[in-house]
Amino acid sequence: MDNRILIVDDERDFLESVKRGLVTYGYKHVTVEEFPRKAISLCENGAVFDIALIDITMPDINGVELLEILKKISSTTEFIMVTAIDEAKVAVNCLKKGAYDYLVKPFSREDLTASIDRALERKKLIDILDLGKTKSVPKLQHVEAFEPIISKTPTVLRALKEAELHAQCDAPILITGESGTGKDLLAQAIHKASPRARFPFTPINMASLTENIFDAEFYGHTKGAYTGAEKDRTGYLEQTNRGTVFLDEIGSLPSTIQGKLLRTLQDGEMMKLGTSITRKVDVRFIAATNSDLEMMMAKKIFRKDLYYRLRGGWIHLPPLRERKDDIPLLIRKFLKEITGPTGKVVLEENAMDLLMNYDYPGNIRELRHIIQSAERLSQGKPITAESLSVTIKKKRNPSPVPQQSSHDPIISLKENEKDHILNVYIKTNRNKSETARLLGIGINTLRRKLESYDE
Repeated sequence: MDNRILIVDDERDFLESVKRGLVTYGYKHVTVEEFPRKAISLCENGAVFDIALIDITMPDINGVELLEILKKISSTTEFIMVTAIDEAKVAVNCLKKGAYDYLVKPFSREDLTASIDRALERKKLIDILDLGKTKSVPKLQHVEAFEPIISKTPTVLRALKEAELHAQCDAPILITGESGTGKDLLAQAIHKASPRARFPFTPINMASLTENIFDAEFYGHTKGAYTGAEKDRTGYLEQTNRGTVFLDEIGSLPSTIQGKLLRTLQDGEMMKLGTSITRKVDVRFIAATNSDLEMMMAKKIFRKDLYYRLRGGWIHLPPLRERKDDIPLLIRKFLKEITGPTGKVVLEENAMDLLMNYDYPGNIRELRHIIQSAERLSQGKPITAESLSVTIKKKRNPSPVPQQSSHDPIISLKENEKDHILNVYIKTNRNKSETARLLGIGINTLRRKLESYDE
């Protein structure tokens, strides 16, 4: 785990013991310091810590004083206070000064790591809230994990930062976006940026799981569990122990199976076909969909309880037509992948203009296929407009708005509003969240209007 932890205590043996325990647990970056003033100097010189574990009783500067000083230097750090004195007034005073938790010596490693895990979860939530308040995009800490995702668009960069923050906990994540926007790449990046990175990442196409095979594929089976089960089978969950399961196309999961998945998410347990023994499941779930799950819930096609269980965190990837500045970056990446680092393919200006003005209903996946096809057709020569697919060359310009005749009936403002809302709603494939964003209205306002239109 890449979280940075600072421990300040005047007892050297205690420092080394706690550090060993945390490193064994999986924390890679643990700094120990016997002297409070050196801890202050570390933070003043730019050292950043997610968690600070501070002993209250120390000479020179006591822990509460150190807490107050470090809070001013590093406001994003979560503080856990440690003492041998088990007094309520001491604990209350620490919490009032801004500490997250209070531990009494001696404590077990389990108590310490549970407190740190809770503090990191709180920090993640606060960071996500702060991300929504600022216009600037904080830098990623796990750059290598998100390297395959190319973008300079602020909305995408903020989505990546939010994904990185969500990666640090085990709550399920729901990724939404049109087909071809890179939801699978984002799911892999979240896994690589998470504490589970060294364990398996298992993508599952939920559309391929029918009711007849779901249990056997998902949970596994024993020999003889059903006709044709000639040997034991390890299911997806067991294969992914301590890793991440990616539930792709979750909107395609038949309603008859959704209850089974919900129970697994709620209880963290599974049962192989052919046994009556339940086993704990240690996996993290990430789901993705290009469907409008809210509309499916309204039609009772998708369970509300499953939706809210999956949406522990929610990240939306915008379509390529809303991130046109990324098109040249993506083209460069695809050409490099096709021709290798030494190959050079030039795009003529007319070809780039054509690519920049296309709307890409298939998003990034479609752009990749277009570039692959154009590179083959160009045969090493510069890519021209002629090298591009027929789909782009035959792209129609928007139809001109018909002029209103003086003999045409006058349409009320209310009817005009209805037509406009429904047009946008249909163009977004009935995605309420996206429609509300494009119209600049609240999601609840949009729902009320659609209900009045019998939608």
